[in-house]
Amino acid sequence: MSTLTDAVASTTPVVSFSPVTLDVPGRPVTLQLRVTVPAVGTELPVVLLSHGHGPSHHLSSLNGYAPLAHAWAARGFVVLQPTHLSSRSLAHLVADAPGAPFFWRSRAEDMSHVIDRLGEVEAAVPGLAGRVDRTRIGLAGHSLGGFTASQLLGAGITDPESGGVVRLAEPRIGAGVLLASPGRGGDALNGPMGREYPIIGALDFSTMTTPALVVAGDRDDSRHFTDLGPEWHADPYRLSPGPKTLLTLFGAEHGLGGIAGYDAAETTDESPSRVTALADLTAAYLRDRLYGDSSAWDAACAALLSGPDAVGRAESK
Repeated sequence: MSTLTDAVASTTPVVSFSPVTLDVPGRPVTLQLRVTVPAVGTELPVVLLSHGHGPSHHLSSLNGYAPLAHAWAARGFVVLQPTHLSSRSLAHLVADAPGAPFFWRSRAEDMSHVIDRLGEVEAAVPGLAGRVDRTRIGLAGHSLGGFTASQLLGAGITDPESGGVVRLAEPRIGAGVLLASPGRGGDALNGPMGREYPIIGALDFSTMTTPALVVAGDRDDSRHFTDLGPEWHADPYRLSPGPKTLLTLFGAEHGLGGIAGYDAAETTDESPSRVTALADLTAAYLRDRLYGDSSAWDAACAALLSGPDAVGRAESK
């Protein structure tokens, strides 16, 4: 499948640099991140990318999600990927640390720490100084990363220990992309893992006010959490205020075609063409929101969401 900006992505060199290391007081290990940028260009917006909680050691870390990180950088973004404490690559160091295994609070705080110290990040990467627009910041997250992103976009969360509502909204983030994110809790969280980890259903989407694109696969049936089927992953769109857009990908399961890594064997719905289309659509949305390029999203939808070869459908509110 040839997508709207294949020509741009294929001709824009990308530079990836890691690790950039930040010492964070009280964090059991240093915060490390990968920085992926276009080799040319200035006034580049930032996109933070929060990894999921998958079974691999390194896909769920700064070393994963190359299909998206490279595509977004080629389209004009500085992509920052931290390794959260929930990563299996750190399990031997933090298994008994407070907040394990999901580290829901720490994951969100990681992103705010990175934003606080964008100047340090910029200075640490050769050739990046002076090229970053620190006032234009986007955020994306897959699976548990989408849970993290939801908090930062404004969703409140009920702390299972205190019972109080915690708000970790990050006002410096201007737009979000939620990829296969968890939905609502309560009676909906009736699967075996839902009962074991009720924190996954503790989000209140009614306060998630930051503009966002919610991406859900129409075959993403997370029975370990709920029996509601793929519609559960549309909850961040259905239950939050606008402006929001829901992108439903046809035939996509939880890996959305394989976004966590090139040739990842754990992907149940491997489809390079779906990953390419999703990279194109998400980049167009981010360009719309962060560059003010209103034609980008319209053009991507016309190319990829219409006709007999449509990869999905979109609706907005």
